Amino acid sequence: MIQHNQLGEKVMKTIYNRVIVGVCAGMLFPIGVWMYMFSTGNYPVAFRGIVQVNSDHPVLFLLLLIPIGIAAAIYFISLNIENKLLQLREEIAIKQESISKNAAFAQKIGEGNYTVDFEQVDQNDLLGQSLLLMRKNLLANRKKEEEQNWIAEGKEIVANILRLNNNLDELSYEVLLQLIKYIRAIQGAVYIYNEESNTLVNFATYAFNRKRYINQEFKIGQGLIGECAYEKDIIYRTEIPDDYMSISSGVLGDRKPKSILIVPLITDEKLQGVLEFASLENEIPELTITYLRELGEIMARTIFNLNVNQKTEKLLREAQKMTTELRENEEQLRQNAEEMRATHEELERSNNQLEAKIKEVEIAQKRLHSLLENASEVISIYDRSLKPKYQSPSTTRILGYTPEEMMDGKDFDRLTAKGDQELREMFSQLIKHPEEPVTIQYTYIKKDGKKIFLETTGRNLLDDAAIDGIILNSQDITERVRAEKEERMRSKMQALSENSVDVIVRVGVTGKFFYANPMFENFTGLKVAEVSNKTINEVGLDEFLFEFFKESIKKIKFEPEKLNAELTIPSDEDERIMSFNAIPEFNESELESILFVGHDITDAKRIEREIQDKNRKITESINYAERIQSSILPNTRFIRDFLPKSFIYYVPRDVVSGDFPWFFHKGDNIFLAAVDCTGHGVPGALLSFIGYFILNNVVDHDRELTAGEVLDQLHYGVRRTLKQDMADANARDGMDIALCKINLKNQKVDYAGAHRPLYLLRKGELQEFKGDRKAIGGIPHRNKPETSFTNYTLDIQKGDKLFFFSDGLPDQIGGEEGKKYGPPRIREIITVNPDFSMEDYHRYFAGDYEKWKGNYKQIDDILLIGIEF
Repeated sequence: MIQHNQLGEKVMKTIYNRVIVGVCAGMLFPIGVWMYMFSTGNYPVAFRGIVQVNSDHPVLFLLLLIPIGIAAAIYFISLNIENKLLQLREEIAIKQESISKNAAFAQKIGEGNYTVDFEQVDQNDLLGQSLLLMRKNLLANRKKEEEQNWIAEGKEIVANILRLNNNLDELSYEVLLQLIKYIRAIQGAVYIYNEESNTLVNFATYAFNRKRYINQEFKIGQGLIGECAYEKDIIYRTEIPDDYMSISSGVLGDRKPKSILIVPLITDEKLQGVLEFASLENEIPELTITYLRELGEIMARTIFNLNVNQKTEKLLREAQKMTTELRENEEQLRQNAEEMRATHEELERSNNQLEAKIKEVEIAQKRLHSLLENASEVISIYDRSLKPKYQSPSTTRILGYTPEEMMDGKDFDRLTAKGDQELREMFSQLIKHPEEPVTIQYTYIKKDGKKIFLETTGRNLLDDAAIDGIILNSQDITERVRAEKEERMRSKMQALSENSVDVIVRVGVTGKFFYANPMFENFTGLKVAEVSNKTINEVGLDEFLFEFFKESIKKIKFEPEKLNAELTIPSDEDERIMSFNAIPEFNESELESILFVGHDITDAKRIEREIQDKNRKITESINYAERIQSSILPNTRFIRDFLPKSFIYYVPRDVVSGDFPWFFHKGDNIFLAAVDCTGHGVPGALLSFIGYFILNNVVDHDRELTAGEVLDQLHYGVRRTLKQDMADANARDGMDIALCKINLKNQKVDYAGAHRPLYLLRKGELQEFKGDRKAIGGIPHRNKPETSFTNYTLDIQKGDKLFFFSDGLPDQIGGEEGKKYGPPRIREIITVNPDFSMEDYHRYFAGDYEKWKGNYKQIDDILLIGIEF
């Protein structure tokens, strides 16, 4: 309640006046009663009468309380009303003050002053809250507009250069110079894609206000430049490779850039080039990356247009040259037309003379056609340009084609490549030496598809007016060639047989010896002359050989197919093992003889047994190593006791593996890693034992280590074990690893990696945490201090999915084009299927890998681990 002194004298005076009026109004009740009593005449009209009335009627004293009650009520009601009015006035004043401040704030915002201070009078002031939100949105829009203006201004600068330059060298340098200044980079380079050589060629390099002349070429996939071109995506690095170019200046000395940005120039999904920028700043702003990404397509389109223009100019020059030549030829044609008109007139005169002789020629042609149709040779006539002028009717009987078909191109179409070449060489010889006939032999395919041999004799009769061409006489010599070939084959086989180290014997179907080579005598001790024309029963063969010949002849006579057998022959020193083939020989589908060919395989069998014994021992050793390795690797069911929603996709390339999953549980912490040792098979497995036991020893320790510290301890432990820290060390073996330390109680995950990344899928968005660019183990660099492994700490949210893997899956060759599986394919499978369970991912990756690999061999061990929280 507001106090009296707060209301003011004027207000209080008004209240008092109302109270007096109320008292006066209240007195009307007792005065009325008194007047009524006085009118009865029982009481005098005087003060004494009033006292007497009240004495006779005590209840009338209550009427005197009415004025007092009315006065009190009027007082308190008026006081309450004035209090509320005063509160309303104060609230109105506060509202007016707030409205004034809001109006002033809105005016400042309207004038573009977004930094003005603004203190709200009331937290419930919706207008003030709205103005603050409006200022925040306006600031964000102005920042966005400034960024867009900055990008647009940068595009306009480069667009002007692109419009004014048609030369790629000048354009590349001018654009690079302006971009380095605009984005405040320290150095840069422009690489243009050469489609013919499939390389990126350096066109311009600029650093520290100086033009550099560096001639570099990168193949697709080579280095960071080639990788950017292969992936067709921006590469942004703040971890610079050791071999990256250093920056030299008088002020800075030799310094390595702290961040690099490589941008592909792509238009219509085709690579046109690559931009490379380096900065001494720790990070390149995201706005700069966005600007260069948008600018890349503009530059790519310009480079594409320049290349098209250059090709168009080249074609235009060639067209102009051809036009000039056509004009010259047109004049020559005009002169030829004049000559042809004169010739035509001469021909008309000649035609009149020839008509008289046509009938004589027709009779002669009929006679000649009858003779040629029954000739044993094909007679052909060709002009100087090797166009057929005539084919004799005997073509149909000998080759199967009509003369018309031969004239339409069947003369050369049915030749082999060698026959075509020989025939054309014959024409060339006949034209060079017209006085000498030329004879060749070649293969020809008849119309029915049968292959025959032709012998053709050519004569140059171009100077003979009656022939006016090159005449060819061709006859079928297929039977003669076959007979000659059989004779040559018999001679060759005889020579080979006489000098062969194998036993070769030809026996008739009755068991009679037709032929035996000198090795038969060494093998059996029987003279070749003694067994000729005798049967196997007559020559005295050893029993085992006699039985083999006898049974082989019997089987081949019943079923004429090739037989093979191995014979073990006892000897004075040791047994001999012979491999015999019994081959049936036919004469016009009739079994004529059997050829026995025996080869001594004693040494081969001995070596085969030694190899089999060694392979068996090696296989037993590897299988035992596999049982040992399997016994120490974690069981998937055991891991799912701690991580129910998880999977391990593990496919060793060989029996034992260089990749292995590692699991360790200690207290509230779960350690899970994908380890990839150098090599695979037995060497990789040996190194995996070292990694397994060192990891167990590192984490089974009183002090709690982060994932990065575990990798540091593993790194130095591998070096000590392999003695890589000694001065004369030469073992560069080591391992790559992706390691997670999981604390389900605190809902946190520590991650560290050596060359291996970690993928986090959260609400459909994929994040990648890259491992350090160094391996576990290896010989230390003498002049470069080592850095510790980076440790990432992640807060786990429900539904998060983690994936980490060795390099076996990304490096697998397959697909239709024989390319690598690649990390982009893994990321795509994860992001396209965000609702997959871990079991779904396991099945999908297994099926997709087998489909991708197809008929290609597995090149490395495969290990992929997935976890869902």
